[in-house]
Order: sequence, then C-alpha cells, then structure tokens
Amino acid sequence: MRAVVFVNGEITDYEATARWLHQNDYRIAADGGARHMETLGLSPDVIVGDLDSIDEPLLARFQREGAAVERHPVAKAATDLELAIARAVSDGATEVLLIGALGGRLDQTLANLLLLAQGKWKVPLAVAEGDQLARLLRGPQELTLTGSEGSYVSAIALSEEVTGVTYRGLEYPLENATLRLGSTRGVSNTLASSPARISIDTGILLVAQQFS
Repeated sequence: MRAVVFVNGEITDYEATARWLHQNDYRIAADGGARHMETLGLSPDVIVGDLDSIDEPLLARFQREGAAVERHPVAKAATDLELAIARAVSDGATEVLLIGALGGRLDQTLANLLLLAQGKWKVPLAVAEGDQLARLLRGPQELTLTGSEGSYVSAIALSEEVTGVTYRGLEYPLENATLRLGSTRGVSNTLASSPARISIDTGILLVAQQFS
C-alpha cells in the first residue's frame, strides 16, 4: 500500500502535482496539508497533527466524509509530518510519498527533507514537487531512473559520506565514488539514456529527478 502524506507547505502547480497521485492511495493530511487535498478534490483517510493549521469547517467536513482524526497536543516532540509518516507506516504503508513538503518556511523545508534520512523509517520515502521527484537510497541499494533524455538528475549526500556511488546512463559518469555531506559534486547531472541507474554501497543519498 502506498501512502501519500499532504503537508502544509507550498504547492504552486496543482495540475503537475496531480500526476503523482493514484486512485487507490492511502491519503493522510498532516494538519494544514488538508487544504491541498481540498483544492485537488480529495478527501483524507486520516488527519494527523495538533490541528492548529486546519480550518475548523474543513476539519468537520472531512470528518463527516469519514476521515479518522489523530489529534496531538500542541506541545509535542515531533512535527505533524513526522507523526503522519509514523501513522502511515503503522497503518501498513509499504512506501510513502510526501506532497507539499517544500516551500514557505525555510526551517520547515530543511527539516522535512532531513526527516527522510531518519534511520527509523523502514519503507521507501519520496518527495514530489511539481515535475520533480526526490527519492532516498540507503546503501547497499540501486535506483532505476526513467525519463526524457536531457532531464536533470542530482544526487546529494544526507549522511556523512556515501560510498560506492556508481552511475550508469548519466551524462557525467561516476564509478565507485564517494560523495560527502555538503559536497555539490552530484548536483545537476542529466539523463543520457533511459533507463539509467544509480547504485551505492553505504550511506544515505537523496536523488532528485525532473520529469517533463
């Protein structure tokens, strides 16, 4: 089961966002992320958070439509997004896609991206933003990339170092390389052929890809 978590960040292109959604997704609203679901004409299966960002009329409407509510105190040790991912995993999700996780406040954007690197998540996590998709690799792992030739692909280390980084089918190849936290070496590559592959031996790597 794939869970999609709608976050209270910015979405500037709802048409592009809709391309990532499937009819049978398990839909979770992380508090104010429910507003994006309303815009897209969707209803959540679950609403998670301290509920300080969702409009009361919208909350009441979604409850009437059958949404479960997992309410947390305002003073809590985790963000609404972290709690929503935990709910998705506990409900049986085998992969989690985040929508609306970027934009707006810089601190929340950074926290949302770094949240993906937490070792406690045992399912694949991804973030969609417009025509872009960011996926996480935990070594040893390989990722297959499909798409239009010339579209960009970037790889960014989220652990102190990522070893054994090897590209196949990208314009600028790597062979058994090491990418370190803070390095821009893996930024702005392009797809030379499809399918392409990125594999790593150890570490945590964020791979962002553009889809036209």
